[in-house]
Amino acid sequence: MKADRLLSVLLLLQAKGRATERELAERLEVSQRTIHRDLEALSMANVPVVALRGSQGGWELAEGWRTQVPGLDSSELRALVMSQPRALGHPRLRAAAESALNKLMAALPGSMREEAATMRERLHVDPTGWWDAGEDVSALPLVQDAVMSERKLTFDYVRADGEMGPRTVDPLGLIAKGASWYLVAQTPKGMRTFRLSRMSAVTMLASGFKRPKRFDLAAHWKGSTEAFEGKRGGYPVFLAVRQAAAKRLTGWLAGKPVDDAEGFALEDGWVAMKMEFEHVEQARFVVLGLGMRARVLKPLELRKAVEVEINGMLSQMSREA
Repeated sequence: MKADRLLSVLLLLQAKGRATERELAERLEVSQRTIHRDLEALSMANVPVVALRGSQGGWELAEGWRTQVPGLDSSELRALVMSQPRALGHPRLRAAAESALNKLMAALPGSMREEAATMRERLHVDPTGWWDAGEDVSALPLVQDAVMSERKLTFDYVRADGEMGPRTVDPLGLIAKGASWYLVAQTPKGMRTFRLSRMSAVTMLASGFKRPKRFDLAAHWKGSTEAFEGKRGGYPVFLAVRQAAAKRLTGWLAGKPVDDAEGFALEDGWVAMKMEFEHVEQARFVVLGLGMRARVLKPLELRKAVEVEINGMLSQMSREA
């Protein structure tokens, strides 16, 4: 749009100090004739753009004139810079956010612009974890377009249990939780949440939908996550754990030390802990991962499940030896 391009020309001149029509045209991917008309339009709008002739010539803003960003103090500037665009997972979003931040940086007063540049040089955000799941969010731009334009989406979806099926939904909002993205949508069966990495064959339909009145995305997400968390602790387990491992489990899986060891005698260096899992398979996976640093006190079902798994592993290893 012309208005966006005019603003971009203004901000580029403000950031660079001086630029030729050719440089501006290359930056904005338009013709030099278009840039010349844009500069004339800025002049007619009382923006003091000045043309300088000669080999070192070009266009620049009159000395001392610049757009201002009112009301930003140092703490606000620091928070803005710390929310760096590279924290966004998708390349298209990162590029758009980087462009927006550069425009805002150009509009800052000189001292604040230097402070922001220094902060950016001394802060790096790496959005990937050490054991990054590598989630596929290639559908994010298309889903975002559907959310903004209020058009229906259809896609194939793989549930957590592995079952795949088609979905046609009214996309209401996007949620970023860590490195994962979720779509909140209205379906024939009510409000549902879909993980973008499990979506494939995503297509935006021509038909639109009517957004529910008073729908609050943040409030809906808070309610749904609280309901989900309430369902997670359906399988309580008591473990005897070495003290070094107990510290990790307290922060990792919200394990809680307990005074009562469920009638079992504990050796020195061991503590009793209560933990909540979704099901016996998840609990077995964690206990096996702890190896000799944990013993199952209760329930008996889990102890037997761990024993069966260990015996099966030993049998397999003996056959392969």
